[in-house]
Amino acid sequence: MNQPVAPVAPALSSLASKGLLAIVLIVFARYAQAILLPIAVALVLTFVLSPLVRRLRGYGVADPLGAAVVVGSFVLGVAVLASTLAAPAAEWWEKAPQGIQQLIDRAEGWRRNVPFLAPTPAPTRASAARAASTAAPPDPVKEKIASESVALTGTLLVKLGEAGIFVAATLILLFFLLASERWLLGRTVQAITRKRARVALIGAVRDAQRDIAAFLATQALINAGVGFATGLACWLIGLPNPVLWGALAGIMSFIPYLGPLVVLLTLFLAGALTFNTVGEMLMPALAFGAINLIESNLVSPWVVGRRLELTPLAVFLAVMFAGWLWGIAGAFIAVPGLVATRSLARRSKRLRGWVTYLDRGREELRPIRSLLGLGRRSRAMHAAAVRPLGAPQPDSGAQPLRPSPAAFDTHDITAR
Repeated sequence: MNQPVAPVAPALSSLASKGLLAIVLIVFARYAQAILLPIAVALVLTFVLSPLVRRLRGYGVADPLGAAVVVGSFVLGVAVLASTLAAPAAEWWEKAPQGIQQLIDRAEGWRRNVPFLAPTPAPTRASAARAASTAAPPDPVKEKIASESVALTGTLLVKLGEAGIFVAATLILLFFLLASERWLLGRTVQAITRKRARVALIGAVRDAQRDIAAFLATQALINAGVGFATGLACWLIGLPNPVLWGALAGIMSFIPYLGPLVVLLTLFLAGALTFNTVGEMLMPALAFGAINLIESNLVSPWVVGRRLELTPLAVFLAVMFAGWLWGIAGAFIAVPGLVATRSLARRSKRLRGWVTYLDRGREELRPIRSLLGLGRRSRAMHAAAVRPLGAPQPDSGAQPLRPSPAAFDTHDITAR
């Protein structure tokens, strides 16, 4: 008798509606960057800095005053770091056009040494004098740069204005979130009727705060070591402004995979603009590459530990998606957001299964055959079931089965 088949159309329509809703949310997040990005950055900073406000509350400091102290200290630290790096960064920015032109001329000289890439023979002195006496034709590239310099300056001013608005909105929102964190959490818990849901919410928030703070603290410690090692290596090599390169390496290391790649290319460009030989040009980038390999393969797995360690695939996809969605700021908050998502998913029955894709875990994954139940006995039974009739038995190394006495009796009677 045929079993009734469950309808497939409602399941497909539900899946399609969920997919359309996800696409709409992604598009909205893409075009609402000016509003959502400050909120996301402020939330991540709130998870990190709220324990400090709670500690000040334990000493009798009110939450608004504690939030003002924490935000002011954070702004002061960033300002001191920016003022320290502003002078060497401006110096390299001023030398960049001339250095790039020198690098282009140097590459042209290298190209002349390659036989199949060599240009036409150089002109004689007489032809060179005649060419110098005649007026040189206008350079279209220089004319293009001169005509668009005003537009480029206007675009730069607009970007600086947008960055200023973003920083101001993030800091103001951070202050309000830190000052009202206790009130917001209390109101949210009060609105939930079930006691178990209240406990789950409080536990999820505290777990997310603890995991993000621990992850960022350990990552900051590791990145400080990377920055110090990079600055020391640049100083030993003789690259100017080693403090700038060390700070750049430490800051960009907060972006997994993409940040070290940017630092590697930047150090290669700085070495090419500073030194003359190929070996000296490659030394800064090679030194940072060695430091990054040691950090990513030895230091981070040992310091971060299994509890906070994320799967590399999830980290890479999160950085790619957040960078495409919100640029550099999104790439910076991608990993803390992933840590918070994992902490919240552990407290939810519906989302607990997705934690296995984010967390490496402590146990090694068993083989696929073991997960499917295809052990040694199951494989032997499967092989015996599919073996054709009359085929010889495989030599498995086990002891052969002894026939029963009744079998001997039957054989003797037949023989007689």
